[in-house]
Amino acid sequence: MDGDARDAAGRTAAACLFHGFSDPNRIAILQHLALGEHRVVDLTAHLGLAQSTVSKHLVCLRDCGLVTGRAEGRATVYSLNHADALHELWAAAERLLARTGEQVTLCANHGLAAVAAEDAL
Repeated sequence: MDGDARDAAGRTAAACLFHGFSDPNRIAILQHLALGEHRVVDLTAHLGLAQSTVSKHLVCLRDCGLVTGRAEGRATVYSLNHADALHELWAAAERLLARTGEQVTLCANHGLAAVAAEDAL
């Protein structure tokens, strides 16, 4: 693979990774898992989300390699993979958000108005 193809593959992988962070519920799940291992029932109670919603997002996060699950009795206990790297990413995101201010929420394609329109569908 030449350099341009590697660069393109890297950009595609980065876009896929960031898509894993594109839902506020997935971010909430990741932030809660940063506190320690949790079962789906724990996450639903803490986040106020339906079990099916939490499970769907956990599948996405697992498929992205961000979380892992292990069987404990009849339940699955989830935890973060790469917790240190995720912590660094949150810190970098907070710094960038502090610099962009409200601009990101005003974005016509991905800002709050676009999210509200998508939710209305």
